[in-house]
Amino acid sequence: MVKPCWKPHDDGDSNGRVDGLLWSKDLGHHVYGQFSMAVIQANNVVEDQSQLESGALSMTNPGPQGTFVGVYDGHGGTEASRFVNDNLFSNLKRYVSLHQNISENAIRKAFAATEEEFLSLVQKQWLNEPKIASAGSCCLVGIICNGQLYIANAGDSRAVLGRTERATREVIAIQLSTEHNASIESVRDELRMVHPEDPQIVILKHNVWRVKGIIQISRSIGDAYLKKAKFNRPPLPPKFQLPEPFYKPILSAEPSILVHRLRPDDQYLIFASDGLWEHLSNQKAVDIVNSYPRNGIARRLIKAALREAAKKREMRYSDLKKIDRGVRRHFHDDISVVVVFLDPQLINGRPSPCSLSIRGGEGLPTSANS
Repeated sequence: MVKPCWKPHDDGDSNGRVDGLLWSKDLGHHVYGQFSMAVIQANNVVEDQSQLESGALSMTNPGPQGTFVGVYDGHGGTEASRFVNDNLFSNLKRYVSLHQNISENAIRKAFAATEEEFLSLVQKQWLNEPKIASAGSCCLVGIICNGQLYIANAGDSRAVLGRTERATREVIAIQLSTEHNASIESVRDELRMVHPEDPQIVILKHNVWRVKGIIQISRSIGDAYLKKAKFNRPPLPPKFQLPEPFYKPILSAEPSILVHRLRPDDQYLIFASDGLWEHLSNQKAVDIVNSYPRNGIARRLIKAALREAAKKREMRYSDLKKIDRGVRRHFHDDISVVVVFLDPQLINGRPSPCSLSIRGGEGLPTSANS
């Protein structure tokens, strides 16, 4: 019998708690150890979505057991990030069920199926709701199963590993995810190589590199208006319409995937949307996790980022906290953080036979008027 992943050390709030614009699940258990989650809202409606699923990773029993983490940084509205939160994990389980194991191929197929399903939804709705054609989401996924870690990323969210150096016993930060943002020279080179016929594929606008002068990321789920030319015309709002037609997708939904065999000195993983990394370096985030108790550590990371955001604007953190959603976006982005601690005995032995499903941000305002 599979039991819920609940232990006496948990924070006792199974769905997390809301404190103003901050949602947190301070401490919980997954099949390979403990975790902590938090979300801070900056937009009028929170565009970040996140989830942690632990237990069965396929639709068949018996099947692979493990932990799945997803961080989905939406833009242009909430439609794409919510759709990914509702569908990507079930698509992954479907493809894992076919082969009874986690693989790069199953992950790629899950991303592709989620993209295809969302573009089908856009096709049905866009004439009545044209804004949905400009909704997209970065997509960062981590899967731990049978001692292996899989990191898949489309966009500019980030996964960082905290590993103990054997010689010095210091915990160092290792970035695991590959990012797809036009601010990175290799991403600009890739775009120019894929689109040699388009000298305007990346444009430096107001000192920021953007794809077609519009968007910073080069890979995402959604953004139909930059994937299919039929959505890049009225009734799409003029600011999203390109002046010339295009004949192949400008953005891609293909994830970059890393597979890593977990080691005993791999301590924890930090998954976060780019709003965190805008204010904290990889090593600073790892130093914070290493220096404080696990309980509430994701919340502590967000607060550290907000203190940096306040400092950059020469204001006090206490004053930043008073700024309401919407206006808050001028100071920082929505931020989602999931810290996953790794217990070597569970990683290399039998995982705890339990089941858990939790969504980040449950209870935060879901509409502009709420």
